[in-house]
Amino acid sequence: MTISEALVQGGQTALIGLSTVFSVLIILMIIIHIMKLVFYKDGAKQKKIEEVKAPLEVKEEIKEVEDEDELIAVLTAAVAASLNTSTYNLQIKSYRRTDSSAPAWNRAGLRETIDNRF
Repeated sequence: MTISEALVQGGQTALIGLSTVFSVLIILMIIIHIMKLVFYKDGAKQKKIEEVKAPLEVKEEIKEVEDEDELIAVLTAAVAASLNTSTYNLQIKSYRRTDSSAPAWNRAGLRETIDNRF
């Protein structure tokens, strides 16, 4: 076999190898796109979630009208109970609501931070 024949043979092998790799990658891309269409139905779920959230927002606005003195009293009692102290030793200066849709690891980290400070 001459050098030119060897180079042609090597070029053909490289071309066949590259075309095989890229054709398999294209097939995988098509399969993933089809799986996305079949299993991931984002549009329908988003519409349902938005429809459910709309009535809940109205109810939350009604709850915000609560008496703040009662809320602070409840918060003070809860903190005192968790710390096993009297409410006379505590003074709540401010409070803010947290998002209840936080992931479990976020709540666990927050709980750990609070436990370590007190």
